[in-house]
Amino acid sequence: MAATQRVVVDPITRIEGHLRIEAETDESGRITRASSAGTMVRGIEIILRGRDPRDAWAFAQRICGVCTLVHGIASVRAVEDALDYAIPPNAQIIRNLMIAAQFVHDHVMHFYHLHALDWVDVVSALKADPKATSALAQSISRWPKSSPGYFADVQKRLQNFVNGGQLGIFANAYWGHPAYKLPPEANLMAVAHYLEALEWQRDVVKLHAIFGGKNPHPMFLVGGVPSPISVQTTGGRGGQDATAVNMVGLQTVQNVIHKMREFVDQVYVPDTLAIAGFYKDWAAQGEGLGNFLCYGEFPEQDMWTPKSFLIPRGVILNRDLTTIHPVDTYAEDEIQEFVTHSWYRYSRGDDKGLHPFDGETELNYTGPKPPYEYLDVDAKYSWLKSPRWKGKPMEVGPLARVLMLYATGHAQTKELVDMTLKTLDVPVAALYSTLGRTAARTLETKVIADAMQGMYDRLMANIKAGDLATFNDKLWDPATWKRQARGAGLMEAPRGALAHYIVIEDGKIANYQAVVPSTWNAGPRDAMGQDGAYEAALKGHKLHDPKQPIEILRTIHSFDPCIACAVHVLDPQGEELVKVKVM
Repeated sequence: MAATQRVVVDPITRIEGHLRIEAETDESGRITRASSAGTMVRGIEIILRGRDPRDAWAFAQRICGVCTLVHGIASVRAVEDALDYAIPPNAQIIRNLMIAAQFVHDHVMHFYHLHALDWVDVVSALKADPKATSALAQSISRWPKSSPGYFADVQKRLQNFVNGGQLGIFANAYWGHPAYKLPPEANLMAVAHYLEALEWQRDVVKLHAIFGGKNPHPMFLVGGVPSPISVQTTGGRGGQDATAVNMVGLQTVQNVIHKMREFVDQVYVPDTLAIAGFYKDWAAQGEGLGNFLCYGEFPEQDMWTPKSFLIPRGVILNRDLTTIHPVDTYAEDEIQEFVTHSWYRYSRGDDKGLHPFDGETELNYTGPKPPYEYLDVDAKYSWLKSPRWKGKPMEVGPLARVLMLYATGHAQTKELVDMTLKTLDVPVAALYSTLGRTAARTLETKVIADAMQGMYDRLMANIKAGDLATFNDKLWDPATWKRQARGAGLMEAPRGALAHYIVIEDGKIANYQAVVPSTWNAGPRDAMGQDGAYEAALKGHKLHDPKQPIEILRTIHSFDPCIACAVHVLDPQGEELVKVKVM
């Protein structure tokens, strides 16, 4: 590369667009500065003002069409926190099961459909020997779908895509790029599992439909869950039993858990280790900040007892796993959002951070008029805000959670991490990398999928003991509420730390702010010039070909970007600005 240049990838996400990366390179093609830009405006907070807080989840859940469940739960948790509203143990377990199912489903989908194609050359699979592919698959797993005939059929399906003049679902990639290192047989195996994962997800989403009525956008309820439990085999002839979760539904939940664990153990984990073995150089690239934030998740008791969480709450700074810093989400000087490089305006000045309880959503677009070649990344350049913890940028997500579990001595996590490091023959420092981030997502999936069985067993034990309660109506009447209240709904979403903040006045929402994982990770530089997690992770990457920047895709996709929760298409009156018609 003869001279410095700026490489633009827009959109960079495979699941949901509106994310643009502009990377500046030096003469050798190495990235010296990267800028992450959300390219559509966010306004969900605006349409929630003045509404009944018990209805907030139904609006907030529409923040995203992928992580619908987690935004719904974060919203009801915010209201319950504001009103000091306890929920029954069964409701807590059911919520935990639904969150866990979201994690397992989401992580598997990410690996195969959103990230694996950064490492798997689909076209190369056409050159594979099905017999050799079968031998490879059987050497790493006892998954039953691994015969030579099976892989030959998959290869034929793929060939039909190509013969049809297009790659269909596998189009628009950098096939043949020298950065792809897998042999054809490994590529064919991965393509087969890509297709299997599409079928697998149709069954596993049944858990959400059973407990939440439907998927996507399952139903929720402030004070519990909207799924009464019946000990009858069928739903009954009418009344509550007609829509209750009965023994047949609960057995289906057990079957889903088994199906999840089987796929994770026999396909997802072995594939991750097999593919990672060819890309160990990525164990030293893409670290980023070295600071990690986790709100914690899966309470065995309630949200006010973090010690009961499966995944702990805390902050890790500068890779120091010996010290876990506590997190106080109410403290004004801890969680703050900055808009120095964001297209918003703060009444106190754009260089000042605001706690979400005092958050403001005043649009202030100062960027170029589309279409444009480049953004002015020294000024405001994104519709994402810049969250900070005590003024420090943080990475959130699976790596943060696995590090938190590892640092606090969680036995299964320690065993899995140590096994992975030994299998790949890489040091502990490899955790802080693009490869480590991807592996952490897989290992976390294993931990959570296994934990689901214990959750289910506790629910069944409660039912057998005669406890069928799933809802607490004690504070359902607004006349019993305090005139002013505020609460924070904290949780871990698949992509990281998620918090919904609500201020209630005279029974209505006075302010609502959502600080989401993609804002933490994808947000722009702050008032101090500190990079966000995406931006920091790209520094130092050397691009083989700026016209095919697969290196950028690999690191950004390792975070599992989904920008719907960070940007929205609404005006201040809550009206649509864009409508897309499918022909």
